[in-house]
Amino acid sequence: MMTGRERVLKALHFEEPDRVPMHDSPWGTAIQRWQREGMPTDVGVQEFFGYEFAGVGADDSFRFPYELIEETEEYRIERNANGAVVRNWKTRTSTPEMLDFVIKTPEDWEEHKGRLAFTPDRVDIESIRKAQNAAREKGYFFYFSGACGYDKTQGFVGSERLLIAMADDPDWCKDMFMTAAQMLVNDIKYCLDQGIEFDGVWAFNDMGYRNASLFSPEMYRRLQKPADELLFGFCHEAGLKVLLHSCGNVRALVPDLVDAGLDCLQPLEVKSGMDLIELKHTFGDRLALMGGIDVRAMAAEDPAIIEEEIATKLPIAMEGGGYIYHSDHSVPDNVSFDRYCYVLDLVREYGTYRK
Repeated sequence: MMTGRERVLKALHFEEPDRVPMHDSPWGTAIQRWQREGMPTDVGVQEFFGYEFAGVGADDSFRFPYELIEETEEYRIERNANGAVVRNWKTRTSTPEMLDFVIKTPEDWEEHKGRLAFTPDRVDIESIRKAQNAAREKGYFFYFSGACGYDKTQGFVGSERLLIAMADDPDWCKDMFMTAAQMLVNDIKYCLDQGIEFDGVWAFNDMGYRNASLFSPEMYRRLQKPADELLFGFCHEAGLKVLLHSCGNVRALVPDLVDAGLDCLQPLEVKSGMDLIELKHTFGDRLALMGGIDVRAMAAEDPAIIEEEIATKLPIAMEGGGYIYHSDHSVPDNVSFDRYCYVLDLVREYGTYRK
């Protein structure tokens, strides 16, 4: 039996392990449902389902003071560490509603940019060391994670404001993107200097929506790609593979992501038009793929629908290595416990390499 770490590393090196590696991201409300339906409450989802990744991160926020602005039975409105005023719903799983921001102009950015300077107390090195030891003991692929680029930046200036600025004030955007990339580089370098041994880096940068990327490939090349090249290049020099989480349809950006040095793309949202098989045929010798299994099929009344989804995709995606199982985003609470267990049984069945 291989460890999860061994499986993931083989997949990322385009070699065939014993079976495809597995990971996933169920909603909190899905986990609560599964526990009501029979999942043990004294075991975490990582251990129970056999997920094979474990990660850590750092505090890369502006460190603005927290402020509770309003609370009701339905929601909380807070000012977070990035200075953004957000509404978080208590009774359902959803992304926060962004209401206001401290940083709205290049002048605001210059005033507060110094808050992002690296200091060792951003990284809880002893907690990371303990997490590394636990990951090694359990055979997990151990990674450092953090947000970068467009996604990190829209969290403190707002999506609409940032998209307009990418057209009207590109130098401001380039500076913000490069600053975010350098922050991750500083975090990782500090950890490595302290003796931490990562297997990879998992960056988060949502750049797509339902039908296309949020900005053009040409705009990506001018504004975002230099920052990605800085981050990816540093990771490769340190011997680390780079995975990128980017929601939505980012198909138009994939050639440039590959050129910038990306090793693995996740989650390949089917509902936004990302086609796992097409990506495998086009980039399968240069880019590992993670995800692409439609959660809508998991929730379908007829279990044959999810079996067809897995039976038709996995044999192609896993050929020659380069594929890691994940849902096409995250598992919602309309998927029952029994059905999700069935999904993972199918992944093990169809994802086993026949030597």
